[in-house]
Amino acid sequence: MKITDLKPKLVWECFDEITKVPRPTHHLERMKDFLTGWAERHNLKYATDEVGNVVMYCPATPGYENAPTVVLQGHQDMVAEKRGDVEHDFLTDPIKTIVDGDWVKAEGTTLGADNGLGCASAMAAMIDPDLVHGPLEAVFTVDEEQGLTGATGLDASLVSGRILLNLDSEEHGMIVIGCAGSMCTVATYPIEEVDVPDGYVWYEAHINHLKGGHSGMEIHLGRGNANQILARFLWLAEDEFGMIFLSDFQGGGLPNAIPREAKALIGVAEGQEEALEKMAEIFNATIHDELRLAEGNDFTFSVELKEAPAKMIAEPYVNPLISTIFGTPNGVQGMSLAVAGLVETSSNLASVHKTDDEKVVVTTHQRSSVDSKREEITDRITALYENIGCVVVTNDPSVGWAPNPDSKLLKIAEESFNDLFGYDPKVEALHAGLECGIFLEKMPGMDMISFGPTLKDIHSPNEKAYIPSVEEYWKFLTDILKRLAKA
Repeated sequence: MKITDLKPKLVWECFDEITKVPRPTHHLERMKDFLTGWAERHNLKYATDEVGNVVMYCPATPGYENAPTVVLQGHQDMVAEKRGDVEHDFLTDPIKTIVDGDWVKAEGTTLGADNGLGCASAMAAMIDPDLVHGPLEAVFTVDEEQGLTGATGLDASLVSGRILLNLDSEEHGMIVIGCAGSMCTVATYPIEEVDVPDGYVWYEAHINHLKGGHSGMEIHLGRGNANQILARFLWLAEDEFGMIFLSDFQGGGLPNAIPREAKALIGVAEGQEEALEKMAEIFNATIHDELRLAEGNDFTFSVELKEAPAKMIAEPYVNPLISTIFGTPNGVQGMSLAVAGLVETSSNLASVHKTDDEKVVVTTHQRSSVDSKREEITDRITALYENIGCVVVTNDPSVGWAPNPDSKLLKIAEESFNDLFGYDPKVEALHAGLECGIFLEKMPGMDMISFGPTLKDIHSPNEKAYIPSVEEYWKFLTDILKRLAKA
């Protein structure tokens, strides 16, 4: 079965078109061309702005021209993550989709249902002749996954509607009315490299196949962070052997993805091979015992003999680096006292990369629904890394979205959901980031909610979309549009 055989057919057909367009964050030229070409093919007016956002305009169903204009909003980009054993170029290759029972997946890569299904449903709403709706404006923003530059740079004059349906949530049955703000912290550690001496044996220590996931949506699930696990092993090895040599450390990827894989090239004195290998076996058993409920048994930690490299990090730099990475705040840092069960503050030790120009770059991503707490955890990490001589830069700040429980749109959506499915939806704020807070700053008075179909393991190669939820989500979306048109 192909995804174009699924229902609602129009939504899946639009999504199928999107999967064929390479669209990793910061590389959206083809996606912009696709969207504007698609609008032209369907005789829809559209506009673009300087940062690459696309806004499409659809007239109302005849007889509903005086209904309020509704804005449908999604983001063009996708998180580009793949398994280490998969060959895929996100700049050129289409996503290969698979229908697996009740789920749609991809072959070893992220699926891009975040937020491809949101974009596809906005597109489908604009061309479905059977829908009843007032005037529609569809806003497709760029680079939501890193920097929120599309929302921040949006030309607000292109948007007249003051009712916004953000289609970027991942659990059907939940209506989101608030989200956390976030910030990215990049620490650059200047190092010195020296020639590798004789008398040492070199190993690659690596951890692979952790679940990873979204650093907002899954941060509370206790999943392993590959960078911190590897740094823990290196710290223990230093303690055991008095000193280890370090030539390379590579782990993680995008700031908002929990790192699944990391590797380091380390050297120990000749004669210590058996002790290191035994230590790795014990460490592997330890972390499997610790993470069995969160990760299962699919991940692996091991050490493997390698040829000696030509260069290594000079000894004085190694211990401060390992200790600091190991000691970096990671995971949930505080729970909300205002919303039961909501993570208030977190940090993700997202990536560690030794570069070719004698630097090690460590990227962390902080989130909080309380701006001062986000700043505090950022300051703590900054202080930690500046203490060893790093240059620390913070970037990509985003504002949170304060919940409005008195929203008229929310009440309409709750009534719609209950009438359609016979039970009340969950109404919650998220620890993940959405663009809504920025829209509210740019367009004061905007009434908005966020919702979507059920997606699992987004920002990882295990990302999948639950097929039955897409049909129910589509019914929900179209019923809200009808109710708003007739209100």
